[in-house]
Amino acid sequence: MPNTLNDLLKETSRSFYLTLRVLPAKIRPQIGLAYLLARTTDTIADTAVLPLEQRLDALQDLRERIMGNPGPPPDFGQLAQRQDWPAERLLLERCVETLALLASFEPPDRQLIREVLRVIISGQELDLRRFAGASAENIVALKDDVELDDYTYRVAGCVGEFWTKMCRAHLFPGASVDEAMLLANGVRFGKGLQLVNILRDLPVDLRNGRCYLPAKELSAAGLAAGDLLEPGNEPKFRPFYARYLAMAEGHLTGGWAYTNALPGRCIRVRLACAWPILIGMKTLAMLRTGNVLDPGQRIKVSRPEVNRLILRSVLYYPWPGAWRRLVSPPGSGA
Repeated sequence: MPNTLNDLLKETSRSFYLTLRVLPAKIRPQIGLAYLLARTTDTIADTAVLPLEQRLDALQDLRERIMGNPGPPPDFGQLAQRQDWPAERLLLERCVETLALLASFEPPDRQLIREVLRVIISGQELDLRRFAGASAENIVALKDDVELDDYTYRVAGCVGEFWTKMCRAHLFPGASVDEAMLLANGVRFGKGLQLVNILRDLPVDLRNGRCYLPAKELSAAGLAAGDLLEPGNEPKFRPFYARYLAMAEGHLTGGWAYTNALPGRCIRVRLACAWPILIGMKTLAMLRTGNVLDPGQRIKVSRPEVNRLILRSVLYYPWPGAWRRLVSPPGSGA
């Protein structure tokens, strides 16, 4: 992996960098660079101190350069100075370097990276427009489950497609696999991880004026987005919330089927897939108890527990039966 890419990943994402290190060298640079560029666009979208149109213009400018269209290199120096986190400043300051790395890849890889970033940026732009003017006093909710599914695809499901195509091209091009199943479950994998984030971050998002749980379905349950600001409404909200916990669990179970459908020799990729699934399932278990509307109850799997999950996956890998039982099917009660 190029030193520039390696250094940036170390500086900007310690947790993802640890996961990335387990991937085979044949796909590590491509996935690492796609992550860095997605983090860069996300940083631009999240710079709330800038007017909406300025952020949209910056995203469009960067998208054009990512797609390889002619134009001056992006200058995000002033934008970088508005960042509170040093890692995000660094991403913006060194954006020209990451774009140069993108240009250095072979055309098929470059095209896959461009396509996943095109979809991700479209989701970021849609999010900015959808929640323009949103606040705790003016909560904007997604319209229905169709919008929720579209959102989770744009920001995460498309990553499952990208990951699958990259692995297929470089790690098992000649293997006999059900490619359609892999792509479908790869999308579910990404959607499931994003839905876990939505369910976990609900109190924080609400206080920023964003409700990713659909208004139509909330209304059918006798609720409005504003009702979710009151922790005392949690008992009424819990049956509705349970439906989306089950949806997330189903998607992650699809991700587990995806993991086990990969060729057995792809041990590193299987482990890299298993870890976020195990952490996601543990998060869902934690969300099934306590008051999920209380902003004071931040749900997060502890670092020691993450380490235990990782160790368990490594120890169980040589025994296929025990490995598969790391994730129980929905409704098993395990």
